[in-house]
Amino acid sequence: MFVLPDLPYAPDALEPTVSRTTMETHWGKHHRTYVEKTNELAAKAGLADQPLEEVVRAAAERRDSEPKLFNNAGQAWNHGFFWESMTPDRAEPSGELAAAVEQAFGGLEKLKARFVDEGVNHFASGWTWIVHRGDQLEVISTHDADTAMVRDCTPILVCDVWEHAYYLDYKQDRKGFLQAWFDSVANWRFAERQLQAARGLGQGWRYPG
Repeated sequence: MFVLPDLPYAPDALEPTVSRTTMETHWGKHHRTYVEKTNELAAKAGLADQPLEEVVRAAAERRDSEPKLFNNAGQAWNHGFFWESMTPDRAEPSGELAAAVEQAFGGLEKLKARFVDEGVNHFASGWTWIVHRGDQLEVISTHDADTAMVRDCTPILVCDVWEHAYYLDYKQDRKGFLQAWFDSVANWRFAERQLQAARGLGQGWRYPG
């Protein structure tokens, strides 16, 4: 049975970038509902004893005929990864991550411009990701509950661009949210660990439970 994971920080720790009200609604209500529906649907599909990663992969193979399991399991996983992608103790990318950012984008400011542009121009709901594919970093987006976890890449960081992630704090200003998110709460230490995992050094993040 999957659970709503504890946040890795207090609900108000990301203020003013992400308010306590947004966090309590987003984590405490939206994510909780996805987890509860995933438990219900995974049991019906005979997948209740599998890790969430395996549930998402299995659901992805049948998403056209049975979309509800993929939608809820994908959203449960994406949200868990999203909480880890943020921190109140932001530090600049360093070491191999800084070198990878420089190689792929020409520096952190250019990565920010690419990331914000991807998120702003993503139509409707979804997620904006930094991923590792092949031998370099890329910026991609996925729609609705789709997740980089089932693509041919390793997720490095993600920002939620569904309206419920930012509307209480930024109204329709998705660009302002993405800029503030990147500048203030992006968790580059977590990204460094994900990059190491992508290169075969350690295991990447897995949903708890």
